[in-house]
Amino acid sequence: MKDIEGLVRPNIARLSPYSTARDEYQGPLGIFLDANESPYETGWNRYPDPHQKVLKARISEIKGVPVDSIFLGNGSDEAIDLVFRVFCVPGKDNVVAISPSYGMYQVAAQTNDIEVRNVPLEADFSLDSAKLLAAADACTKAIFLCSPNNPSGNAFPVEQILDIVERFDGLVVLDEAYADFSSIPSLAKEACTRGNLIVLQTLSKARGMAALRLGMAFSTPRIIELMSMVKYPYNINQAAQSLVLKQLEESVETQVEEIKAERALAYDRLASYPFISKVFPSEANFLLVRTADADALYDHLIADGIIVRNRNRIAGCEGCLRITIGTPEENRKLYKSLDTYEEGNIR
Repeated sequence: MKDIEGLVRPNIARLSPYSTARDEYQGPLGIFLDANESPYETGWNRYPDPHQKVLKARISEIKGVPVDSIFLGNGSDEAIDLVFRVFCVPGKDNVVAISPSYGMYQVAAQTNDIEVRNVPLEADFSLDSAKLLAAADACTKAIFLCSPNNPSGNAFPVEQILDIVERFDGLVVLDEAYADFSSIPSLAKEACTRGNLIVLQTLSKARGMAALRLGMAFSTPRIIELMSMVKYPYNINQAAQSLVLKQLEESVETQVEEIKAERALAYDRLASYPFISKVFPSEANFLLVRTADADALYDHLIADGIIVRNRNRIAGCEGCLRITIGTPEENRKLYKSLDTYEEGNIR
């Protein structure tokens, strides 16, 4: 296991985390006169569990990882931000990321005054490990990888990712937001013992809980401890904890399989249109398509009340739209709109 202590910001290593009286009290359930809450029962008058013990225990069972290797955040974005806050010294350190990829890595870096060194993916969106590692220097604290990647949809081979983890002395942050739709296995369990790997997952995609804003990070107990020290104490509200716990008992396997089947149908259908020159293979719940005039096609779909993501202005995605796989009925409406799109509109 790699030692990450030298990567931690000195001020964070010295930090005394915020603690509550309930953290310090180990006795039986008592009378709460410690937190200046309202004593009148509303169902929500008490602060939520800052450690999310019950929810983490259930996620531990589902994912097969130890409780102390789980961090829960207000969406995966909180975990992304914490990587910068815990490990990167503002104005000095940098991170390496692939391009194109999820835009929040760049936003979180800019917010924390950290340089991002973007390494373009190849034309087919594959990853050149040598180029990625060559972009790092002594001040590089982390490499951000998204697999399956957003917006390209492709997943990188497990062997390639683990090779990068082994060869890089800093942190590798692997965003697996779309792993439920992929044939490539998750590395969440690997992250618990690797020492420098953090795996991010979300309940917003396959699990259908985007509105509840709960993201997960899996790593070694020490990395999870550091992230927990820096997070705000009550980052996950009680309503979200309770609703997520209940929703986790619902199976989404049938829905995931339907989305994967619809993805295969959509790939063939979209590839049949003469104005779509390329449909990129996908391991996620969306397809990236290239067309002669992405803006015109986007405007046409918008006029029909169909909202897709225009990626035309993203480097490497010129001429591209990202289309989420919807229900069979929603997908049929998409095809109907595309059927009426006239090639003569292409400028």
